[in-house]
Amino acid sequence: MGSVEEERSLLEAELDRAENSGLYTGDGSVDFNGNPVLKQNTGNWKACPFILGNECCERLAYYGIATNLVSYLTKKLHEGNASAARNVTTWQGTCYVTPLIGAVLADAYWGRYWTIAAFSTIYFIGMCTLTLSASIPALKPAECVGSICPSATPAQYVVFFFGLYLIALGTGGIKPCVSSFGADQFDDTDPKERVKKGSFFNWFYFSINIGALISSSLIVWIQDNAGWGLGFGIPALFMGLAIGSFFSGTSLYRFQRPGGSPITRMCQVLVAAFHNRNLKVPEDSSLLYETGDNHSAIEGSRKLEHSEELKCLDKAAIVTDAETKSGDFSNPWRLCTVTQVEELKILIRMFPIWATGIVFSAVYAQMSTMFVEQGMMMDTKIGSFTIPPASLSSFDVISVIFWVPIYDKIIVPIARKFTRKERGFSELQRMGIGLFISVLCMSAAALVEIKRLQLAKELDLVDKQVAVPINILWQIPQYFLLGAAEVCTFIGQLEFFYDQSPDAMRSLCSALSLLTTSLGNYLSSFILTLVIYFTTKGGQIGWIPDNLNEGHLDYFFWLLAGLSFLNMLIYTLCAAKYKQKKAS
Repeated sequence: MGSVEEERSLLEAELDRAENSGLYTGDGSVDFNGNPVLKQNTGNWKACPFILGNECCERLAYYGIATNLVSYLTKKLHEGNASAARNVTTWQGTCYVTPLIGAVLADAYWGRYWTIAAFSTIYFIGMCTLTLSASIPALKPAECVGSICPSATPAQYVVFFFGLYLIALGTGGIKPCVSSFGADQFDDTDPKERVKKGSFFNWFYFSINIGALISSSLIVWIQDNAGWGLGFGIPALFMGLAIGSFFSGTSLYRFQRPGGSPITRMCQVLVAAFHNRNLKVPEDSSLLYETGDNHSAIEGSRKLEHSEELKCLDKAAIVTDAETKSGDFSNPWRLCTVTQVEELKILIRMFPIWATGIVFSAVYAQMSTMFVEQGMMMDTKIGSFTIPPASLSSFDVISVIFWVPIYDKIIVPIARKFTRKERGFSELQRMGIGLFISVLCMSAAALVEIKRLQLAKELDLVDKQVAVPINILWQIPQYFLLGAAEVCTFIGQLEFFYDQSPDAMRSLCSALSLLTTSLGNYLSSFILTLVIYFTTKGGQIGWIPDNLNEGHLDYFFWLLAGLSFLNMLIYTLCAAKYKQKKAS
């Protein structure tokens, strides 16, 4: 037994020397076979094209379904506007809850690579099911005859929504892992690679939007003009390409070992702190329990330095007299390391920042619901060409594609000269700018709707469910502003939740950042339900009737603008008080 321990110590010492020499990564990453990796042969930008290609194709597949889903529900499944909007936002919300499943499996058991592989397979099956439901006559409702539109049968609904929610499980399972897996390709202990990692998040989001651009223009056009079977089949094909791209880079990847269940570790801290609730936390933090060597007790994690907040949790790391006498420090439900305690502290510190992302996501949800329904009631013709209302979201994507290179190559270097920060602006500053732009976005949408309703009244179209002769291109500013807000807020969130998370909780924290999108969609559905309930009392038409010419969609947009402004003020206070993570 002693010889095994000696051998292990020698191997660890040899690895430490190799890391210090700069040949190997210093963040604990390994190759596919579990061996330490040489920097020059793996990771960095050489591994990223496969990950970015995977993300581009997967996002093309996702947005190929999501962008025009409200149109499919209203035109093919014959749902009403409010019902279709609720179904879309509920499904999109589910797509951002399921990342919690993938995150826990990745951090605790499978690692990010195998989690992506497993959930990609589920995703592909869902895409194929959805394609069949739109292609086989027996699986879709009959076409409308005049004004009579037959409802979908229960069996047709089951097949369609089964495929749709398999996609939600698949995309959710891989979502928190792909961005984190890409960032894992850059050594956190190497200053040069750390700067490149900041740039990676920008180009990761850029690749997302290249896929989204193709979906919101070409795929939407195919769905509206060539049929939904083909319109869903092409995204399914690209999901297959995404899987192929991901596996192609296997030999170049750097892998982080799973560190055990983060949920279990958090529960251990709470239980140990409660057990030691009557003990006093020592003034000298060095007396709190931590492993003696250079490596953390948590697999795949660096040690975290002690922080002064939330001292009640420090009780979990108090070494009792009984433990000192027995020399047994092995029960994590009674004694936790400082690093383990700090993991929970970090999540608690992140919570207020996390919560303020929910309202922004509710604003973002309007792009695939109320913006589309607003566009349906506008003039969609440019000469002889008809623009599908859902394809206007391509201007949001164009805005992102426009702003990402400008931000990465121009704004960051200029800001770096003034702020002396590696990435120009801090993640918190970047997110705050995005929240401000979101207020402008909803204000722009409200102003367009005011003009549209004014024109409908002037032309006596209020009682007629027909498009008002105001060109749909007037929606471009609200989409462009939303894209600029995305570049700041969503990419800032990716950076913030990766950088500030504990090493062994990065998939979980990425999932928590995605959960804001889910809760934003649910919040949007909830606000929509409340608005419909209160504005239709007493037989009133309400703000959002099936005939939007009779309603007041502008009031709904102003409501979201007001909520966004209030949210921005709360965020500013929370960001000012936030304390950064310190890893030793």
